[in-house]
Amino acid sequence: MKILVQKIKLKLLSDSEGGSSLPFSKGKDEGFTLVELILYLAIASLIVVFASVFIHNLLESKVKNQAILEVEEQGVQTLNLITQTIRNAEDINSPAKGDSSSELSLAVSDASKSPTVFDVSQETLRIKEGDSSATALTSNRVWVDEIHFRNLSRDGTPGIVRIELTLSYASEGQTQAYQYSKTFYASAALR
Repeated sequence: MKILVQKIKLKLLSDSEGGSSLPFSKGKDEGFTLVELILYLAIASLIVVFASVFIHNLLESKVKNQAILEVEEQGVQTLNLITQTIRNAEDINSPAKGDSSSELSLAVSDASKSPTVFDVSQETLRIKEGDSSATALTSNRVWVDEIHFRNLSRDGTPGIVRIELTLSYASEGQTQAYQYSKTFYASAALR
């Protein structure tokens, strides 16, 4: 018992010289101070904010790229179809030589498809072959802002048509990421 009392006295003396006064403490404080806690929370908040901004920018970039791709693909495909149809046509019905119009009418060799007419209705480019009903060439995700067919033909030459087509992405909102427009140009001559 005497030994136990001496050990307790030694422990209390050593604790009063800078150690802990609690017998179960290891001699150092564990846990966070208020300053450390605030610092850690601030760092974690910054990481969350930067990650959120990065993800937002990534998604916005993806949407913008989809808009560009949609306009580009439909513009190229539409112009390819129109120019190929012009090359295979026998004559240009309208517009007249030297004139420009938003509608192109071609006489083609297949009587069931003659005349072949390209026009715009409700911001959609259409093709009408013969007596059949008009078929949309552009999807509802792309609007035709403007189209001009200019007949550049001269007397004694095969017909030549210049096409100017402006397409834009069908943006439902005013968000800049969804807005994209491009003007396509092409020319084709009858063979």
